[in-house]
Amino acid sequence: MIITNFSEKLKGLNGFNMAEKGNFDFLYNPIKEKMQELVSHINYTTYIEKLVPVDVDGRYIVLETPTESFAKYITGTLAEKMREAIIKADVGLTDFRLKVEGGDGYAYNAPDEQASVPSNLDPKFTFDNFVVGKNNEMVYAASLSVANDPAGTYNPLFIYGGTGLGKTHLIQAIGNKVVAEKPALKVIYVTCDTFVNDIIDSMLGRGPDARSKGNRLRQYYRNADVLIIDDIQFIENKKAVQEEFFHIFNELVSKGKQIVISSDHPPKELNALEERLRTRFSGGLLLDILPPNFETKIAILKRKAFDKKCFVPDDVLTFLAQDSGDDVRTLEGRLTKVIFASKLHEVPISVSLARSALNEAVSEPGKEEITPESVISAVASYYRISKNDLVGKSKKKEIAIPRQICCYLMYELLSLPYITIGKVMGGRDHTTILYARNKVEDMCRVNDKIAKDVDDIKNIILKK
Repeated sequence: MIITNFSEKLKGLNGFNMAEKGNFDFLYNPIKEKMQELVSHINYTTYIEKLVPVDVDGRYIVLETPTESFAKYITGTLAEKMREAIIKADVGLTDFRLKVEGGDGYAYNAPDEQASVPSNLDPKFTFDNFVVGKNNEMVYAASLSVANDPAGTYNPLFIYGGTGLGKTHLIQAIGNKVVAEKPALKVIYVTCDTFVNDIIDSMLGRGPDARSKGNRLRQYYRNADVLIIDDIQFIENKKAVQEEFFHIFNELVSKGKQIVISSDHPPKELNALEERLRTRFSGGLLLDILPPNFETKIAILKRKAFDKKCFVPDDVLTFLAQDSGDDVRTLEGRLTKVIFASKLHEVPISVSLARSALNEAVSEPGKEEITPESVISAVASYYRISKNDLVGKSKKKEIAIPRQICCYLMYELLSLPYITIGKVMGGRDHTTILYARNKVEDMCRVNDKIAKDVDDIKNIILKK
């Protein structure tokens, strides 16, 4: 098994697995040491020492603050120093997020502040690791052009195509490149599901602060230099949200700001969208991502295998690319199953192993067929919780983490589309499933207990 330096660090001090205990001081202490060198003594004792590390989200360390004003000061004054300290500490992280004690979600900069860390951008989505083929070379070139010159030639940029073809990768790559090369610009990336919930929550507010909260939210979006919205089709049939977005759209374009939108269909096919919005969307550059051809599938598999630090022979790549459908995520899921089977059985990757691993996940004589329901049952049994709780609405940590693991295993073992998993898991949005899958993948790198739980449940499911 290949173990990175970061993974070795996460085994803790003297063999004690601190990540397993939920203690992230072993990550934050080296960062604090670097911050002591970068900020004044007053800032260090007043703010940096008071932050509590509570989680790791991808390559971000999540720090808890006592109040919103506390978080506002850090994001407005100490953010760049904190990022510099994180890099210098060399603990395998690249950035930070703030969470106010007792609050839901992350604390972001106020709208009137200067550019901040873009919310929800995943740093792994870059132009460098996007595999370009005949199916996507035009949309790749347009996306790169927008990233190099926001609000220049193509505004808005509207990218559409089927699930799992790379839309989210490209639009987040735009955001990540702008953040890296034009840090003065304020980039906002948001899924349409989150945007809709933000607007609806602001409309349903009660009390003296309700109007102020709504105004702050509107200004937050209207102050963006680059606004990126993923899966705009979810705005259909929501008249009030469409009205709000229409005004945000118009103001940003009139101010010379860039808008990037993704959708599963072109504007003309979004029948439940107001005509004035369809017209606005069609006024920019519309590009579709087509399914990859066979050669591009091979290139994608090679890239994914490289990212997973695994050698996969060419004949296995060819086997995996055959009859794999059009969804790139399904393609990656097939590769992941084979790599897992190789580690599980401690044998080299071969075509025979690949064939066995893929058949194993579908059906095998003498074994129960793996289904979403069997995955739910295995996870619920392992964590001793009810299946209703697992697919329900509870946000308690003892339920939320098993639920995320369940989503992850459905994707890894069955290669189901995120939309399908979302329906099975209580009607959740596919972006929620994508987040859960990425979250578990990241947790497995830094938390030995979670990694062991995932492997144990996989073995239970596969050996039934």
